[in-house]
Amino acid sequence: MPTAPPEETPRDCTIADALDVVGDRWSLLVVRELFYAQQRFVEIVRNTGAPRDIVAARLKKLVEHDVIARELYSERPPRYAYRLTAAGRDLAPVLLTLKRWGHEHVRGGADPVRFDHTCGHEFVAEVHCTACGDAFAASQLRLSRVDAPAPGTG
Repeated sequence: MPTAPPEETPRDCTIADALDVVGDRWSLLVVRELFYAQQRFVEIVRNTGAPRDIVAARLKKLVEHDVIARELYSERPPRYAYRLTAAGRDLAPVLLTLKRWGHEHVRGGADPVRFDHTCGHEFVAEVHCTACGDAFAASQLRLSRVDAPAPGTG
């Protein structure tokens, strides 16, 4: 009698955890709009192209996960502005790296938006090692498992 294959479980991974929060198109585009200083619901809907109900659901989820904060700016009718929290602002390098990838690999160099750095040059995101400063090169990385305590126990 053949034996059943062992149960397979997905890899425990912080990338997967992050994608649970911001891993869909509309959530990242909502964060992009807040990064671009668009704070009102109508601006976010217009600039993302997402249906209103989708934007409302993503805003709610992002508030629940403390990626963004909601602030009342009009009581009659109740209207809210949204802003990035510290966790949301920490997504800026992710957005800028994704923007660079889209510029190089999807758009073929055509990019309608650019950021100028205070040094006077265009800002181009680059991943580097915080210890030695070397720019990212996949050939220099080795995957190693870190045994960490289960969430809530350490």
